[in-house]
Amino acid sequence: MQYETVDAVISPEGSLEVLSRAEVAKLLDTSSGGLYTTLRNCALAVLNVGAELDDGKALLERYKSFDIEIIQEERGIKLKLTGAPASAFVDGIMIKGISEHLLAVLRDVVYVSDKIATNPKFDLMSSEGITNAVFHMLRNANILRPNTNPNRVVCWGGHSIGRKEYDYTKEVGYQLGLRGLDPCTGCGPGAMKGPMKGATIGHAKQRIRSGQYLGITEPGIIAAESPNPIVNDLVIMPDIEKRLEAFVRTTHGIVVFPGGAGTAEEILYILGILLHPDNADVPFPLIFTGPPSSAGYFKEIDAFIAATLGAEAQRRYQIMVNEPVRVATQMKAGIAEVRAYRKQHDDAYYFNWSLTIEHEFQKPFIPTHENMRNLELRRDLPAHELAANLRRAFSGIVAGNVKDEGIRAIEKHGHFEIRGDTSIMEPLDSLLRSFVAQHRMKLPVTEYVPCYRIIK
Repeated sequence: MQYETVDAVISPEGSLEVLSRAEVAKLLDTSSGGLYTTLRNCALAVLNVGAELDDGKALLERYKSFDIEIIQEERGIKLKLTGAPASAFVDGIMIKGISEHLLAVLRDVVYVSDKIATNPKFDLMSSEGITNAVFHMLRNANILRPNTNPNRVVCWGGHSIGRKEYDYTKEVGYQLGLRGLDPCTGCGPGAMKGPMKGATIGHAKQRIRSGQYLGITEPGIIAAESPNPIVNDLVIMPDIEKRLEAFVRTTHGIVVFPGGAGTAEEILYILGILLHPDNADVPFPLIFTGPPSSAGYFKEIDAFIAATLGAEAQRRYQIMVNEPVRVATQMKAGIAEVRAYRKQHDDAYYFNWSLTIEHEFQKPFIPTHENMRNLELRRDLPAHELAANLRRAFSGIVAGNVKDEGIRAIEKHGHFEIRGDTSIMEPLDSLLRSFVAQHRMKLPVTEYVPCYRIIK
């Protein structure tokens, strides 16, 4: 099947009007040490907005001829695109929001390579060093707002949701927007787009013109979750672990909508952090919510958390079904507590330095078959350590479901094997089966073939 494409040349605006010859050479380097593959794949993802596709491998194969070239001229640089998805253009001109996202890709790929990855200033083997690197990436992207009161709400949830759930995410976003709260999401479709769409209406009614719609992604997932154009600040973190840390360091509260393996990964990440003894007294509003049709979903999630992490984990969140106004009012009240706590402890409103995040939650996890097989899912682990390993298990499932490298690994070597104590494997198997039955693992139009096997 042929897909309509466009060739175009665009001019960057702002700090990336100028790149050094060394930077350009590295961006166009197709070797294993070069940046071309990362640049090309991320650029294609942001240009593919609106497509009904959540398969990174399929996207790359659909637009095999796509190419991006950097042209140096006497007045600066231009980006030459060949075979770009036509949906990114209107009357031959690239949509403004997509153009901004494309330049965000260029900015973040260059910065991480030049200023973070090879810089001895950042000790990426230590917890403090990783947090420092995350801060600098976000500061470079100019998304930190030091002169504003806390108002950022991260909204997590799946890209594969039905119309009722999507409309509910918009209603919650609307109620948050009416109360002056800004949404931050994984920037893709579904439960990542809905809250932003709703917030735009709430902000418009309140005449809020400075609303921030922050999207945080990473190269491995961006092809499966192309950023929606409502996002007015896009950041591409280098891996999923730094993406997750960016979410929790910059937000003042989290709302979780229904989702699949990726949403479960996010839930386990934040609960694992909140279960750390150092964070016992840190206020952090966390609300699970959805329409009446999702009541069973949250019952499954709650039962899984109870069976694996225990009652203490359950005390760190509230479940509110079909209560969008209450979600917004409770979140606003919770953020007021966050503000008071940070003011008392002299912590920044725009970046949560005081939250303890152990190295186990920060180390990049590569979901190979060996690493998945060797995950320690044992009952005798402290709850926050078990949460870290369960998070890795779900991260591997996400990779096998939608990420290019993960899909290719499954095609080559077969299912990931996940093994552990029976008392953990049984609730894990039950939860995953419910996701499959509810069509939460892939887009509804796609038949889901499991990438994993639970060994009890």
